[in-house]
Amino acid sequence: MKRFFAWVRALFGRTMDSLEDPEIMLDQARRDMQGALTQNREKAEQAITQRNRLQQMMDEATKKSLQLEQQASTALRQGNRELAKQFLREKASTDGTLETLRSTLAQAAETVDQVKVAIKHQEDEVRKKTAEALALKAQWKQAQIQDSIGKALQGLTFENEYEGSFAAARDKIKDKQAEGAARNEMLSGSIQGKMMEMEDATMDYAAEEELKKLEEKLGLSAPEIQNVSTTTTDDLDSQLDALEKRLGNSSEGS
Repeated sequence: MKRFFAWVRALFGRTMDSLEDPEIMLDQARRDMQGALTQNREKAEQAITQRNRLQQMMDEATKKSLQLEQQASTALRQGNRELAKQFLREKASTDGTLETLRSTLAQAAETVDQVKVAIKHQEDEVRKKTAEALALKAQWKQAQIQDSIGKALQGLTFENEYEGSFAAARDKIKDKQAEGAARNEMLSGSIQGKMMEMEDATMDYAAEEELKKLEEKLGLSAPEIQNVSTTTTDDLDSQLDALEKRLGNSSEGS
């Protein structure tokens, strides 16, 4: 239930935000001004129509008054005083009505003139407010664009926030390079040690040979059995070969 009320509040807030949008508010205000101006124009037209009607009634009353006066004059020329008197009484009534119409028409004309001035002022105000609304809309668009730019730039950063990662990577690479260098150094030392061992063995062998030569020279070395055996065996073979050759030659001579 709490989530539902939270959703309703969020929806209501979003609806209010959309209703309070400056562009919508300006459009509504412009429509209201146009509507009020239209209504005032209609009322002004009605007032002008009534004034014109009063003017027509006054013109008719004036015309009737003149006509009654002419009729009274004609009746007097004809010697009919009673009829002339009747025309004059009717003329007096018409003149009374005419005076009332003249006063009412003056007031209506003054009212109509004031309404015309008010309508003209309202038209100027509507044009002024319409131009102001367009300017405010443009400012609202600019403000929205600036806000969008600000939101888009919120994720940008120009600080060296990645230096820690680069430093850690550099240290790791340096450690790995140092470890490789140490391994190579150890390997190089091992190879050099083997080379030195080989050199020592070669030197020991050479020294041993020199020592044997010196012992032979001094008569201190005993003859090797293997060499003697080899030499003896070689001599026996030679002797056998020579014997076989002699035997072969003797057979061929016989």
